[in-house]
Amino acid sequence: MRSLRANRRLALKPVASRLLSTTAAAHVSSTSTSTAPKHTPINSVLIANRGEIAIRINRTAERLGIRATTVYTDVDAGSWHASTGFQSLALGPANAYLDGEKIIALAKKHGIQALHPGYGFLSENSKFAERCEEEGIVFVGPPASAMADMGHKARSKEIMTAANVPCVPGYHGTEQGEQQLLEHARNVTFPVLLKSVRGGGGKGMRIVLTEDEFLAQLKSARAEARASFGEGGEVMLVEKYIVRPRHVEVQVFADKWGNTVALGERDCSIQRRHQKILEESPAPDLDEVTRQDLWDKARKAASAVGYVGAGTVEFILDKDTNKFYFMEMNTRLQVEHPVTEMVTGLDLVEWQFRVAAGEKLPLTQEEVEAQMKLRGAAIEARIYAESPEKGFLPDSGKLVHAYLPPSLISEDVRLDWGFRSGATISEAYDGMIAKLIVRGEDREQAIAKMAGILRKYEIVGVSTNIEFLKRLCQSGAFIEGDVETGFIDKWRDDLFSPRHIKNEVFAQAALGMVNFEIRHSSPHGQTLGFGEANAIGERKLAFKVLDGYSKEDGEIVEASVTQTGHNLYNVTVARKGDETPETFINIACEPEASGEVMKLESYFPLERIESSVVPQPTDKETKITIFQHGLKTDLALLPPKWYEKALGLKEVTASVAAPMPCKILKNEVVEGQEVKKGEPLVVIESMKMETVIRSPQDGVIKKLAHKEGDICKAGTILVLFEEGETTEES
Repeated sequence: MRSLRANRRLALKPVASRLLSTTAAAHVSSTSTSTAPKHTPINSVLIANRGEIAIRINRTAERLGIRATTVYTDVDAGSWHASTGFQSLALGPANAYLDGEKIIALAKKHGIQALHPGYGFLSENSKFAERCEEEGIVFVGPPASAMADMGHKARSKEIMTAANVPCVPGYHGTEQGEQQLLEHARNVTFPVLLKSVRGGGGKGMRIVLTEDEFLAQLKSARAEARASFGEGGEVMLVEKYIVRPRHVEVQVFADKWGNTVALGERDCSIQRRHQKILEESPAPDLDEVTRQDLWDKARKAASAVGYVGAGTVEFILDKDTNKFYFMEMNTRLQVEHPVTEMVTGLDLVEWQFRVAAGEKLPLTQEEVEAQMKLRGAAIEARIYAESPEKGFLPDSGKLVHAYLPPSLISEDVRLDWGFRSGATISEAYDGMIAKLIVRGEDREQAIAKMAGILRKYEIVGVSTNIEFLKRLCQSGAFIEGDVETGFIDKWRDDLFSPRHIKNEVFAQAALGMVNFEIRHSSPHGQTLGFGEANAIGERKLAFKVLDGYSKEDGEIVEASVTQTGHNLYNVTVARKGDETPETFINIACEPEASGEVMKLESYFPLERIESSVVPQPTDKETKITIFQHGLKTDLALLPPKWYEKALGLKEVTASVAAPMPCKILKNEVVEGQEVKKGEPLVVIESMKMETVIRSPQDGVIKKLAHKEGDICKAGTILVLFEEGETTEES
């Protein structure tokens, strides 16, 4: 069998017959030669997407000799993906990735033959696929009819039931009044799951545990669905909620000749907000009979709608009964497709191009399975701009530093970047920064590899979920394969257990800042944050711990650094509660400045420690991020007391600020109302996600600074409390 990877930078047309000559005979098709699909070699493509998926599609296109064009909005003008491809074309405003007519017009104007939608945006828009066909543009995806059938959740359930694919009990009809849906929910019996008929990615989805909360959850789900999917998104399904579900999906591929294969399954049960965080293949703790049944039902599902191209059939697997039910079919390439690529050795984007060109599938089901037996297990971790320790609150901003040692990348370790150092994560789009994918001989080895790579992955400038992913990989339940969609809530105490920050972290942070000062010392005096220097070169610094995973979050730690010789230092760390400060004598420190980063190799009395120290000055403070022993710690460098006093700086405690750029959806309180710590204050929307801002304290509301619909910048005061009437609880 000829390897697909042997063909480098070749156009589809000249290699097609040669590539498939060894496998075509193995395929059996009911299609007669008189109605054989037309073969249309693809030589140019417009990638109607952004970030890592645009870069990834371009990479395969270049290898196949297909001339790729990328597009960008005003927000993304300086983005990485806009610098890839043969050419890059401007779309305009931030929402222009959804402007199908403009994208089609650009493709026609520039004589581009095909269009690849990636995932998200227009990738599952059947009308857009129809328009491409009408304009003579090859849509690299399924037929519009299949997309419409599977994109409508209610209709897809009817089709699956007719094809003998099991579905979750529920109501999928047209009665959409609030009381009507409530009555259907009673018939299904609580708990139930609400989701939009146009849903995907967890948008517009709510778990309703009791009848009392049904109407409130329905309104919230509809508002989010309408914002995400537009008109029609508010039409809801009501389904029985499986209490201990696993999310298991099957990657399918079909061609225009009637061939369909299943490329294995992926377990995507580790989720937050109904969105996947970590995916793996093969699924753990799954017997072979169930596995083969899943593959068979997935192929039936694809065949039932005349599917062509890459698709994913998603199932709910009940942990208590081991029964599975059809959930939905994603009619596009999935975010997590690299997991399947790792365990099959295939390039799924190449398969998409070949199928779109009218070629037969390169491999049969038997050949795929034989290849998978040699490939072990793979895991993908999605790297998001968010704060898991703060309820997975989304973040946005500039990536000051984004680094993974290039030496770690190999055939078994893959990093699909969407953004690099200097790029901006915009609140206008999803907050995924990258995907890290690893492969091992078995699941245990893959998890160990993933944990090791994550410990060397450094991102500064926005909050990320990397520290949380490290904890996931160390969780005993995850390592044992005891996964379900409620995994995070079930093991919350374990996943978010506070850690202790050692004194060596503060010592290295101080040494890093002192060395920055030495290299960038101002002729007008000391750098802000350092005390006065005495005759023996002492520097005094004060740090505030900003680490939400730490027992010491909010703690003030003082460090004193004295240089005793060339690259030799004594460092004393003083912490509240310690009887005496800890002093490290004669630390030999070898600093190496690299842009925004100070890399330190320090020899403490009993240990050699390597650290990366990254300062981030702002108008209010200097934040410091330090990577040490595979862990990230965030600190604030406090200004000297004389400076704070001179400027009249005062921390505003009697207020709540917007944690990110956002839109105000609803004020949950009124002025003069008394609230308790933890009660909801404001509902905001950012990165297409609703977030509830809760009270950090007991108190009385003095002022609501913004009304519903207002657009706010990060740091904008949203709620003011009456001063003197607030009580913070520990």
